[in-house]
Amino acid sequence: MSVASPCDICATGTVEHTCDRCGNLVCERHFDETSGFCVECTADMSGDVSEQQPDPGDIYQF
Repeated sequence: MSVASPCDICATGTVEHTCDRCGNLVCERHFDETSGFCVECTADMSGDVSEQQPDPGDIYQF
């Protein structure tokens, strides 16, 4: 996705991606292709893969 606005992290790069976790619009430099997250969310995750995908047990069924 290319949007004519600055990156939410560096405010200089052209937006190329949207973070799947927080929704930040970020440039190529501040996006992690592997996780689909911006570099800030990737750093917050600190390698904890369990937070990246919802636990199937967390789905409410009535």
